[in-house]
Amino acid sequence: MTIIFLCIAGFLAAFVDSIAGGGGLISVPAYYMAGLPSHMALGTNKFSATCASLTSSIKYLKSGHTNKKLLKYALPFTFIGACIGVTTALQINEKALSSIILVMVMIIGVYSLFSKSVGMKENLKTVNSKRIILLVILAVTLGFYDGFFGPGTGSFLIFGLIHIFGFEFKRAGANARVMNFVSNIASLFLYAINMKINLYYGIPVAIFSILGARLGTSFALKKGAKVIKPIFVTMSLLLSLKLLLVDVLKLL
Repeated sequence: MTIIFLCIAGFLAAFVDSIAGGGGLISVPAYYMAGLPSHMALGTNKFSATCASLTSSIKYLKSGHTNKKLLKYALPFTFIGACIGVTTALQINEKALSSIILVMVMIIGVYSLFSKSVGMKENLKTVNSKRIILLVILAVTLGFYDGFFGPGTGSFLIFGLIHIFGFEFKRAGANARVMNFVSNIASLFLYAINMKINLYYGIPVAIFSILGARLGTSFALKKGAKVIKPIFVTMSLLLSLKLLLVDVLKLL
């Protein structure tokens, strides 16, 4: 029953994550509920999430909605940022970071909710050196964040790409997914060498996560921004609520 529960959670998490990010809100608590210790839960989740993000990344790359010229700048710095994030995770005040992220995610969710035009239509901006520098900063920063903390990485990447390059949600989500896969690989490597992956749970959940990612990616490519935006806003606000509850519980 535990494996069935985790497989369902993994499927739903991958489906949502491949569309708008935020799948960790479903999968990480599920691993905790299954009784896995914190590091083992995070490592096993990263294993299944990486399998899912590989699946959706390949599908997005084949769809033609990714910008390979921009990704060649972004991916190396995403990887470097994630490696630094994982390496320094134990040296940073997680409580302070959680509070900062809470405010940022809430602003993104509320802004996207009330801005009718953001991400709905492409308003492509000229790719110049300034925007490439902004892309590199985004890649390093969110690679680091994903390696260290994780929740909401996909949402931040989508939001950043929309505002730097004028992408609509579908194209921003496609490029964000490939970047997120690279940061996942870097984080997964550290969990693997520290033997923090439970393959007994991880392998079956990964299979269902792949199925969820395939379905979610097809759904996103077919339905476009009209469906992606409300899911994006919902996951952003749910993440804000989760982080807020965590902070409140720590004070009790």
